[in-house]
Amino acid sequence: MRSIHDRYLDAGAVITTTNTFTATSIAQADYGLEAAVREMNVEGARIAREAAGPERFVAGSIGPLNVALSLSPKVDDPSFRAKTFDEVKEAYAEQMLALVEGGVDLFMLETIFDTLNAKAAIVAAREVAPQVPLWISVTIVDLSGRTLSGQTLEAFWVSIEHAKPLIVGINCALGAREMRPYVAELSRLATCLVSCHPNAGLPNAFGGYDETPEVTSGLLQEFAEAGFLNIAGSCCGSTPEHTAAIAAAVAGLPPRAFPA
Repeated sequence: MRSIHDRYLDAGAVITTTNTFTATSIAQADYGLEAAVREMNVEGARIAREAAGPERFVAGSIGPLNVALSLSPKVDDPSFRAKTFDEVKEAYAEQMLALVEGGVDLFMLETIFDTLNAKAAIVAAREVAPQVPLWISVTIVDLSGRTLSGQTLEAFWVSIEHAKPLIVGINCALGAREMRPYVAELSRLATCLVSCHPNAGLPNAFGGYDETPEVTSGLLQEFAEAGFLNIAGSCCGSTPEHTAAIAAAVAGLPPRAFPA
């Protein structure tokens, strides 16, 4: 893990994320590893912190869970939920406390497909680590412009605006080309910093990603030139070469200005 952090940081990344996307007791229950959750998060944060040093930032990666508070997993029982709001909140709280112990600078609630899960994470963060800034990044799952649980981007922003995040963004599911109208809309709506870290295009027939660093970085450069972005990065299918190309493409461009 340290070598992976080093490769991306050497490529020009200013923020690195911890390897803790699924490190909650709920997600790790699939593997019988609930008891290892604290160690996963403390060590994941510690390794990232050592790699980043004092000049760069570490975002504690907090994924969306393998359960949804807004959706029933039983088609014949729409009221059923695998977990309660409080259970989800407590799972996130455990993860967050360990990430803070390991030395993260901010929490990154990423790949959000169910905003109610994200709201449980927000409550947990405010209860156990109110001093830690929030980066909240949603996933628009297809060209309908909605999350998996059915929210539009504007509805998502209204749902989480009260948390006063430091950063709000869009990541995963789509490549930058498909993501552009939603990044433009979020830039218009958000009263905080805006981020975008798309996949390296859409997956091919084998589940791989073919978009080159030059293509991804060119698209993100155009986003930055249009005034959409404060933070640019990449998600699934990307490599350190993508990071290097993105860093070079946006170097010297002015950051997005906040809407009036």
